[in-house]
Amino acid sequence: MRQIQFFRELTSGIQTLLLHKLRSFLTMLGVVFGVGSVVAMLAVGEGASMEALEQIRKLGSNNIIISSVKSVEEETSSTTRSFISLYGLTYQDHERIQESYASVKKDVPVKLVRKESRLGKRSLELRVVGTTPQWFEVIPRELLGGRRLMQTDLENKTAVVVLTEFGARKILATMNTIGQNIRIGGNSFEVIGIIKSETSQAGTMQIPDKQIDAYIPITTAKSYFGDVTMKITSRSRLREKVELHQIIVQVDSLANVESTALAIERMLTVFHKKKDYQINVPLALLKQAEATKRTFNIVLGSIAGISLLVGGIGIMNIMLASVTERIREIGIRRAIGAKRRQIIIQFLIEAVVLSTMGGFIGLMLGIAIPWFITWFAKMPTVITPAGILLPLIVSIGIGILFGLYPAARAASVDPIVALRHE
Repeated sequence: MRQIQFFRELTSGIQTLLLHKLRSFLTMLGVVFGVGSVVAMLAVGEGASMEALEQIRKLGSNNIIISSVKSVEEETSSTTRSFISLYGLTYQDHERIQESYASVKKDVPVKLVRKESRLGKRSLELRVVGTTPQWFEVIPRELLGGRRLMQTDLENKTAVVVLTEFGARKILATMNTIGQNIRIGGNSFEVIGIIKSETSQAGTMQIPDKQIDAYIPITTAKSYFGDVTMKITSRSRLREKVELHQIIVQVDSLANVESTALAIERMLTVFHKKKDYQINVPLALLKQAEATKRTFNIVLGSIAGISLLVGGIGIMNIMLASVTERIREIGIRRAIGAKRRQIIIQFLIEAVVLSTMGGFIGLMLGIAIPWFITWFAKMPTVITPAGILLPLIVSIGIGILFGLYPAARAASVDPIVALRHE
């Protein structure tokens, strides 16, 4: 019986709203744009956050990246023609890390030098990465052809190179790829493999590999290019000696990452008089980014939620006006036996129908906006179940909250006064 009565009151409420279609539609617009903006802003924020988090994860959550940097003393010191700048990580640092910490699973030495590569008339400046086969385990990237570096290449100081897809297309276009010989810095190298690499950044921390990388055994890099590089400017000729530009450490578990990073920093402090190294921990950056993501979503949701609040005020305003217009109707219903509870339910149903319909239309708008943003601006957007359900539940709640006062006011009307109302 109650279900039939509720269905009758629901039908009556919808019919009442349909009598004033334009007014009902304009009343819903506040909720439509409120829900749409909440869904769209949460999708944009989620997409931006997930992209940043994904870039950090590509660095390896278990990894610690130690880089050589010029100390403050080196940067501020005056240069002369015969000046040699000595700074950065050493081969002994790599050995100490390898031997001192049980939590270190892999540690990869990295030597970087920029050299021009040539094949026939084509040329391209490459970032030559002297490293070990473990690089491709610590920084996993898809192998497109051939093979990666092997331990025998390291032991025999073989003149072999693994190119990125970008470098291969620039240098080896229209040529045979695997097995081709190219010249790098005046030396001949055989191309043994091609990999795909990443090019974006993760916050303030750059991903270790680049589009223009060429990977060779670190023993070959040391033998062919040495540890000293020359930088010539208009005012000076600066020579720099850096043994290792990076050491990438992979820790056995996430729980040991931060403690191992602190231990390595203490060890480097003992053996380096100057602060000529920098330690980056992707896990710490990941935790910070996740916290920032939560804050960012709360801020975006709160700003967009103001639109929902405005929509709720619009519903209350229209419902109050509707009570004033329908005082005589309320009086007649009360006179023939309608209870206050029935009057409250009638007006409450009308408010909830307005907010619910506005919520569903807003959802469709909110889903369409991120799609257009992704299509036209090429920005990633992610619509989550919570990003859909939360605005819809809030819109229904707003209908109940802002419909209660007009409904209670309608129920409190004196039937005698209402019947005399013109």
